[in-house]
Amino acid sequence: MTESFPVGRPSGCPFDPAREYAAYRRTGELAKVATPAGVDAYVISRYDDVRTLLRDSRLSSRLAPSDHVVPDADLEREVESGSILQVDGAAHKRLRRLLATEFAARRMEAMRPRIAAMIDERIDAMLAAGGPVDLVKEFALPIPSLVICELLGVPYADRDEFQERSALLVRVDGWTDEIGRASDELNQYIVGLVLAKQAEREDDLLSRLITRGEESGTPLSLEELVTVGVTLLIAGHETTANMIALSTLALLRNPDELAKLRSDPALAPAAVEELLRYLSVVHFGLFRQVTDELPVGSSTIEAGGFLIAALSSANRDETVFPDPDRLDVEREAAAHVAFGFGPHQCLGQQLARVELQEVFTRLFTRIPTLRLAVPFEEIDYRNNTLVYGVTALPVTWDGPI
Repeated sequence: MTESFPVGRPSGCPFDPAREYAAYRRTGELAKVATPAGVDAYVISRYDDVRTLLRDSRLSSRLAPSDHVVPDADLEREVESGSILQVDGAAHKRLRRLLATEFAARRMEAMRPRIAAMIDERIDAMLAAGGPVDLVKEFALPIPSLVICELLGVPYADRDEFQERSALLVRVDGWTDEIGRASDELNQYIVGLVLAKQAEREDDLLSRLITRGEESGTPLSLEELVTVGVTLLIAGHETTANMIALSTLALLRNPDELAKLRSDPALAPAAVEELLRYLSVVHFGLFRQVTDELPVGSSTIEAGGFLIAALSSANRDETVFPDPDRLDVEREAAAHVAFGFGPHQCLGQQLARVELQEVFTRLFTRIPTLRLAVPFEEIDYRNNTLVYGVTALPVTWDGPI
């Protein structure tokens, strides 16, 4: 019997993935599920299988990564030109090559002092306002928005409208007129931004991307540049913002682990990798279509079939991560697949790491008494969005600091 794809997280522990995944891993058999998109798909739940399949050229990324949880998604639609998340083969390599320099580890490290300054500015603002505050609104969202807007050359004065639109675009509970308007408005905004950069280059990613495309002999079209811009704006702040807030909640809920981090800020890099593994905020996994017959264990997926690489399940695979349901900031967790794997592995992962490391080096050091301002049971979670997180995180502290 075909089961329904597990969309929600368990009520007992909002940090854990759906309970069905553990059963899938134990049996080792492919689980066939009915998805909200209206098609059946096979869930790939084990760590080794997820890594193996995500680098297999017989999988196409032409569908959006979370199309499987969008009710009655149009799975036959054309892929937008410049959609680095959905193009395959040579088209993907071209885009990836043009963008890779911008997100290289050395460039991201060069941004670290500026990112640290932005974080301190937001902490200063919270301390000046006094608690309680909503950490999502006052800290988790502004930090990555500041960073990605500066990276792309987007005026920070436009951040509020951008955040409202992008938040709508990552919902999965059906298309609405409001979401349609948000999509159109965000696209028009990026069109204007790209045209301005084409007319007058500045020291930002979009300007350099335009120049690099021209120098390569295969310049990016306006449509490609706009799609890249929209993708980076949304991906560059939604995932990191939710990681900041949800990680803060997880650490507050695990005071022994937080005490280790607070007493030794040098643990921040390891703690960030463990939080990425433990939380897996891209919680619906990655949707792929099979282009040629694909053997998986003792089973075979026929060409045209669909599969879901369950990242959150792979990151809780007990054969790779002992005692996987426990948060351990000293764990060697860098082999996680929270950023995906293979040719489509997250391009901005080094930027996310720098932001998260600086957040958790500074937040609990500067506000050592940070705590929830409401009972843990009253926290509301974002189950209906592509990126898992909390809708708000009321926090307070002992003052003055």
